[in-house]
Amino acid sequence: MSGPYVVRGSVSLPEAELMWRFSRSSGPGGQHVNTTDTQVELRFDLARTEALPEVWKARALERLAGRLTDGVVTVRSSAHRSQWRNREAAALRLAALLAEATAPPPRPRRPTRVPRGINERRLREKKQRSQTKRGRSPKSWD
Repeated sequence: MSGPYVVRGSVSLPEAELMWRFSRSSGPGGQHVNTTDTQVELRFDLARTEALPEVWKARALERLAGRLTDGVVTVRSSAHRSQWRNREAAALRLAALLAEATAPPPRPRRPTRVPRGINERRLREKKQRSQTKRGRSPKSWD
């Protein structure tokens, strides 16, 4: 494995809290796929982890509520033919998922008003366009 997977800043996923499970990938692949366990399932107990700050953990539990099973988040990877590359992909996906789930909420939008000059210009242009179209009317040809 290529070391600690950074969630954000100095916070990373501890290897001791990652639970790995391997199984055979589905789909084509010849004789090799029938004998090797290349699909990777990575489980991380989000509810009991000590690696994340409490604020981040609460935020992640709330945002990932639909993905959790008893407080555990699961990520699968079977895109690659080697178990090692699938392990890397699953761990990176888990780190990215946790980084997104623990991100602070966006700052609230401050409502702004349309400047008076812009509104007046828009109304003036509308009136000008109206006059132009009224001038094309056959009523004025009498």
